[in-house]
Amino acid sequence: MAFLPKLAAFFVVLLSFFENHVHARFVVETGSVRVLYPMSLRSKHDGAIGNFGLPDYGGSLVGTVVYPEKGSSGCEAFEGDKPFKSKNSRSTIVLLDRGGCYFALKVWNAQQAGASAVLVADNIEEPLITMDSPEESTDADGYIEKIGIPSALIDKAFGDSLKEALKNKEDVVMKLDWRESVPHPDQRVEYEFWTNSNDECGARCDEQMAFVKNFKGHAQILERGGYTLFTPHYITWYCPRAFVLTTQCKSQCINHGRYCAPDPERDLGEGYQGKDVVYENLRQLCVHRVANESGRSWVWWDYVTDFHIRCSMKEKKYSKDCAEDVMKSLDLPVDKIKKCMGNPEDDVENAVLKAEQEIQVGRGSRGDITILPTLVINNAQFRGKLDRTAVLKAICAGFKETADPPICLSGELETNECLERNGGCWQDSQYNITACKDTFRGRVCECPLVNGVQYRGDGYTSCDAFGPARCAINNGGCWSESRNGLHFSACSNSELSGCKCPQGFHGDGHKCEDIDECKARTACQCDGCSCKNTWGGYNCKCKGGQLYMKEQDTCIGHPRAGLLSCKRSLRILNSIY
Repeated sequence: MAFLPKLAAFFVVLLSFFENHVHARFVVETGSVRVLYPMSLRSKHDGAIGNFGLPDYGGSLVGTVVYPEKGSSGCEAFEGDKPFKSKNSRSTIVLLDRGGCYFALKVWNAQQAGASAVLVADNIEEPLITMDSPEESTDADGYIEKIGIPSALIDKAFGDSLKEALKNKEDVVMKLDWRESVPHPDQRVEYEFWTNSNDECGARCDEQMAFVKNFKGHAQILERGGYTLFTPHYITWYCPRAFVLTTQCKSQCINHGRYCAPDPERDLGEGYQGKDVVYENLRQLCVHRVANESGRSWVWWDYVTDFHIRCSMKEKKYSKDCAEDVMKSLDLPVDKIKKCMGNPEDDVENAVLKAEQEIQVGRGSRGDITILPTLVINNAQFRGKLDRTAVLKAICAGFKETADPPICLSGELETNECLERNGGCWQDSQYNITACKDTFRGRVCECPLVNGVQYRGDGYTSCDAFGPARCAINNGGCWSESRNGLHFSACSNSELSGCKCPQGFHGDGHKCEDIDECKARTACQCDGCSCKNTWGGYNCKCKGGQLYMKEQDTCIGHPRAGLLSCKRSLRILNSIY
């Protein structure tokens, strides 16, 4: 009869779940599937992003579609040595039929055969659904985490049209595009993580805790820099009023059946209870709230990671005392957090958990939270494996383009397209200045900012230094030359932009040549003067020892001659008197 407690616990959870979610609105997150060739099929469709593997958020993939002649369901390993591996620069997108096995198994088998992406064609006419990974399956444990390619479900009519074209030996080329899968309205990304503190719920619990541990560093950098606004959330259910006083509800709920969680072991007579999980979920919510009030919101990641390590259910340390030790070690105000949590025995609403239940219901385009764990980025639900790099890439895709924080340009994400032909962007090889910048979206050609000097231009064919300090770098891109101790430049710090040949030279400012003023008869035109051209100027010599006045282009008597005349007159006067 050991199965009865498990059955009773499961019944309460199931009943309360359906009462809450019978009208749930689950939103399917989609990516763009665009047929590029043949022209007769050229069109754009939605593909429901699979909740496993690695969708290329912020990026795209162009490939040739292949429909297997044998084993089109993808439920068995494909014959041969990577039969779908591309033989040219274009990727292979494998089209498979729905049915017969797990969605994830189809994608795994295609990946093993060399596919770069998978499309699964629905077998009935219906709205798109999300292809999810198996909840609990020893068969799936060996491959779910190893899936590293993107996949999507497409509708039956679209799938049929692709199969018909491929049957007629047409070359079908399409583009899978995830660049608009995450909205990117501004320079800050807002994201939520729906999780729970239970570490005894199998593969899903292991996945979410591994993600928190691995993503903590990235999350804290983004939060400390003010680039993101992160909020953790926890799913709870309520116990139907008629069952509030039952043993099942009392063991799985707090606040008289208002907030419940499943029994961790699904056995009411063994181990921890559902209400223990609810209470720790509440504590973690209050840790975030209180830390956020003191400007340390990122401490939530430290608390959750440390609690999982130090207070594990598996080691029988999942307790209030252990939680408080963790809080003290992180210098968190325990009394404030206790006050935030309230009394779980009170027959009243808990403001924090009530808000969580309300938020769980879909808002706008987000839909209800029905898969745990769930990541929501800019109000769009993340699909795919909770991989550190994949999630960072999705968050980076949520920033307005070219407003990515430095972490989005790290070596972990950059595409290194600038290494080949400088990405086709402008470059000053002499001074090692380039407009090419690698990002997780691919390279962008954007005129750079170098040592406080901003370059302006299209980034592809030209970039010109702009601003008062521009002459300090590559002379502002202008002409300059030195000869015989003389230096001339076409760059002027008094001008914010542009190049202008200095006096004595002519040209466009990027190339300047000396003007021969003597030959051009533009200077030294005074009577009896002799003119000799020099680099950047000229020498003009007057006759009779006179002085040349350059600005007036004229000769005047030497001042010393007048002085000698005065001295001679004075001596004569002195001799007379």
